[in-house]
Amino acid sequence: QVQLAESGGGPVQAGGSLRITCAASGQSVRTSCMAWFRQVPGKGREAVAAVWFGTGTTHYVDSVKGRFTISQDTDKNTLDLEMRDLKPEDSAVYYCAARGQFQTCGVNWDGDWKYDYWGQGTQVTVSS
Repeated sequence: QVQLAESGGGPVQAGGSLRITCAASGQSVRTSCMAWFRQVPGKGREAVAAVWFGTGTTHYVDSVKGRFTISQDTDKNTLDLEMRDLKPEDSAVYYCAARGQFQTCGVNWDGDWKYDYWGQGTQVTVSS
């Protein structure tokens, strides 16, 4: 059984930095596309970033390019999101997601329907 557990969220001032982490169990972070999504109340989940370990390919939504970095720690089996120069509009619940084993990210990496496993989310609140 695949389980994902996010941690590291919290309050931060605009312009600050924060790292959130997703601990995976039941499946290696090496073997499937993994992603971060975020959601604010009343809106659908928005893809933030994704990574496929096999080729090292990463994907980012335009609004976070140059500010966020997605990475994996294969020793710890974790997925990280380093967030810099945070803005109030980055405030959201951030979710870790994983596709099934050996499933790559592909061109529709940002479609939440493609992901089979989800964490419970961690709140990030950026104050101005």
